[in-house]
Amino acid sequence: MNYIKKMRKIIGHDYLIVVGSGVILEKDDKILLEQRADNSLWGIPGGLLEIGETVKETAIREIYEETGLNVHTMNLFGIYSGEKAKTIYPNNDKTYCITILFHSKNFEGELKPSHESKALKYFSREELRSIPINTSNIEMIEDWIDGNYHINIK
Repeated sequence: MNYIKKMRKIIGHDYLIVVGSGVILEKDDKILLEQRADNSLWGIPGGLLEIGETVKETAIREIYEETGLNVHTMNLFGIYSGEKAKTIYPNNDKTYCITILFHSKNFEGELKPSHESKALKYFSREELRSIPINTSNIEMIEDWIDGNYHINIK
């Protein structure tokens, strides 16, 4: 049984502390975002760690599952937590997700949205200012827009 489902049987919809991993995929000075199927908001592809998995393995697996792309190399971009890390899903499940975020320009493959996505699209910095973004991803995307490529700990 999946860890999240097992924990939800115990705590119901209350806050569950989880660890996530994702990758800012950059191509031609644009960032790849996915439009989530559950809330139609745009965000950085990624997902939650599975038991025994490293954050790097999670990032690579989630990128492939959600975008069809294979990431070859990546660097740590930041670690994000705090008030913006709280999420309430449409089914009323609540999470507090500490996110380990990577950055890569070294990936390949053909874009292929998963069942979790409505769409995948590359956005310029200017375009990002006018789209609805997942609250938990706003700070991460703002750091990319501002060119903050040092390791961000928040």
